[in-house]
Amino acid sequence: MKKTTALILMLPSTVVLAVDTPPPQELEEIVVTAPLQDKKSDSPVPVTVLSDDELRMKTGHSIGDTLKNELGISSQSFGPGVGTPVIRGQAGPRVRVLSNGIGSNDVSAISPDHATSVEPLLAERIEVLRGPATLLYGSGAMGGVVNVIDNRIPGRQFDKLVGAALEQRFDSTSDETSTTMKVEGSKDNIAYHLDGFYRHRNNLDIGGSGIDTAKVAITDPSLEIVDNPKGYLNNTGAEAISGSAGLSWIGAPGFAGVSINNLNNNYGIAPDGTGGETTRIALRQQKYDFKSELNNPFSFAKNLRTRLGYTDYQHTEIANGSPGSFFTNQTYEGRLELNHQDIGPLRGVVGFQALASDFNAIDKSTGDTIVPRSQTNSYGVFAVESFDVGAVTYQFGTRIEQTGISPQDKASLSYTPVSASASAVWKLDNRNSLNLAVTRSSRAPNVQELLADGYHDATRSFERGSLSLKEETSYNLDLGYRLKTDWLRAEFDLFHNWASDYIYQQRNGEFVDEDGNSCAVDCKPVVVSSQQDAIFKGYEAKLILPMLENHFGLVELTLFSDYTRGQFVNGGDVPRMPPLRYGLQLDYNKDRLSSYLRLTRSDDQTHVGEFETSTAGYYLLNVGVNYQLKAYQDAKLMIFAKGNNLLNENIRNATSYLRNFAPEAGRGAEIGFRLSY
Repeated sequence: MKKTTALILMLPSTVVLAVDTPPPQELEEIVVTAPLQDKKSDSPVPVTVLSDDELRMKTGHSIGDTLKNELGISSQSFGPGVGTPVIRGQAGPRVRVLSNGIGSNDVSAISPDHATSVEPLLAERIEVLRGPATLLYGSGAMGGVVNVIDNRIPGRQFDKLVGAALEQRFDSTSDETSTTMKVEGSKDNIAYHLDGFYRHRNNLDIGGSGIDTAKVAITDPSLEIVDNPKGYLNNTGAEAISGSAGLSWIGAPGFAGVSINNLNNNYGIAPDGTGGETTRIALRQQKYDFKSELNNPFSFAKNLRTRLGYTDYQHTEIANGSPGSFFTNQTYEGRLELNHQDIGPLRGVVGFQALASDFNAIDKSTGDTIVPRSQTNSYGVFAVESFDVGAVTYQFGTRIEQTGISPQDKASLSYTPVSASASAVWKLDNRNSLNLAVTRSSRAPNVQELLADGYHDATRSFERGSLSLKEETSYNLDLGYRLKTDWLRAEFDLFHNWASDYIYQQRNGEFVDEDGNSCAVDCKPVVVSSQQDAIFKGYEAKLILPMLENHFGLVELTLFSDYTRGQFVNGGDVPRMPPLRYGLQLDYNKDRLSSYLRLTRSDDQTHVGEFETSTAGYYLLNVGVNYQLKAYQDAKLMIFAKGNNLLNENIRNATSYLRNFAPEAGRGAEIGFRLSY
């Protein structure tokens, strides 16, 4: 065993150097969401990009599930039907999820039980940005921006009249089947895109009991658990269907196009074990979009990009077959970006963004108001400028926003968030670079945080907002180092965020009935919106070592770790923070075959906040393989298989509101294929 270990440790310095033929030159990846569509290596803060085969292998049941194994990112699961991204411990309104550059404009940022309407099955590319670039898309994105790009409105001509792709997946943990289809092409100046998917799943398999009765006795002492299934979660099946169509005119001046999308999603929430109320959510969304880009429209402009969208969203929380909480959101959003001609060494983007939202939340069964009908109007101007001085690239950004909230039968509220950033990337040489970013990020409280006052079926809690909430402002510091050599690639990132008047939702120890009155049996916890100063700090680290590279293929070892710690300045822990993670991944690639084995250790999370419970650590072992082959003429076929949670651990997600009732998926296998032409 000792000899084998020694041999492996010697491989980077022996086998790799013995290879005669140099490795193929990798092209720098361009980050489309970045203000100037920069190279990934030029970013002053960590950037995550998933596309092509890597995205196909990592695609999960939701955006959060797709990204949860990336450094610094986890998923705020609420059972398998919901999974929104958590970036460095931040979620909800602090992580803006975009669809092709404008907001998804569902209500996923308002409450953890609401699924995002952005679907990873249809994505062609997912980009995650932090730091200065987030100012282009909204104030207060302290965590970051997730942009899901699906090419619904074609921005370029295709090389054939008809191109198509068909993808089929099966997941054993819930007997899930999903089918995704895409057809697109172009002729002369017209390009089109059609896509759709269908997903169906049954109850989720888990690695142990669904309900942690000991923890529930602490957080919900009045609950009498009479049904605690082992090995599966009741009421977690789902069915979703979506279809989209887009059409563009493309020519020398640029392009302009429109699209329409319809989504219906029906999913269940894991029950509380009392044998009483079960809740399902019936979600519907209609979305209309316009997108254009003009090249050299004016003498002082390189290009002018326009995005306009209208979203009609609603969902009903169905309790025991009867409609309960009902949420609606009709939103118009538009943005204009002008990439100006260089002014000396200065290159940059300026723009304007506007959003108008009509939001309402009521209880259909009683007619009671959960959140009063509210009209939100937001207008923002932004600019991001960049220039080089020697080996250092500097970038500065600013955003000023005016947000007005007009609730029905209440006084209007007004906020003026101001955000700014400064960053630098210093390329020491061809191998080493340092990056530094400082960002001031400010956001207005949302309608749920301000105005909620009622029982919410899916969260099984009585929610109370606070009209006294002020703007939340954070000062974020990022410091990073990059190394790239033939025998080692390394990334290290440190961050420290000071959040003033940080807004958070947390239990206050009070229990009431569904009408908000004191009770003794079947009581609901009260969740309140509060503010206090907080500090977040942590790191992300990754080392990639080529262990073997010859005619047998390439074997690489990746060591990784990330950590986030959130504390209130006056004492106590910020709730629902991800724990320390670390692990290793072995990748093997040869020609058309790719495979991986990934082992992650997640530590206990004991810094959980007041009226919350800890989560136990776990080991997560995943494997995967995909193989590319030429099916017929221009047709390509990729087949893939994954094994997830092979140790069958009963995983409690520390960032989940339902961690004591709904663990993550148990041991399972996923197989599928993608046929493209």
